[in-house]
Amino acid sequence: MANIVANTVYFEKPGRENTEETLRLAKARAESLGIQNIAVASSTGNTGLFASELFKGYNLVIVTSVTGHTEPNVQRFLPENRAKLMENGAKVITAGHAFGGLGRAVNRRFNAIQVDEIIAHVLRLFGQGTKVACEVCCMATDAGYFRTDEDAIGIGGSGGGADTALVIRPSNTHTFFNMRIREIICKPRL
Repeated sequence: MANIVANTVYFEKPGRENTEETLRLAKARAESLGIQNIAVASSTGNTGLFASELFKGYNLVIVTSVTGHTEPNVQRFLPENRAKLMENGAKVITAGHAFGGLGRAVNRRFNAIQVDEIIAHVLRLFGQGTKVACEVCCMATDAGYFRTDEDAIGIGGSGGGADTALVIRPSNTHTFFNMRIREIICKPRL
């Protein structure tokens, strides 16, 4: 088998200003590798909407933050965005975060870091978007939208928008260590 040569784009700064370029780069890599499974993190649905226009015809999964993530009983994902995403053929997941559910509760109550938070902190060594891209792929797999024997592209960001895209061989959350980050398409240069 021949070596694969692929470009990686490193953004000077993290953030939402990289969203359009991140999604464009992810789509180009998906096309070149024949990848159909795309997972995108989207807190309000705005990034998801942009992705749903770009990735029409793909198995696009938009992963929202949980209700109560920023304040009790508040869902930041806008209902009109959910409706439009579904119209565009995207699937939407709102579920407990793979790397921060009960472990985060234990940390907040007892000031003890749990395994899921350790994993999240290690992935953040590569940037917040790397952690998020891995997490949304686990969540899409847990929901039954991705298979563990097909590559996917995970897209995440650093507090808004998207700035990281990875080619991932996904896994379920409970078999996390089977996941493989196969390629870095783009990420912030930290």
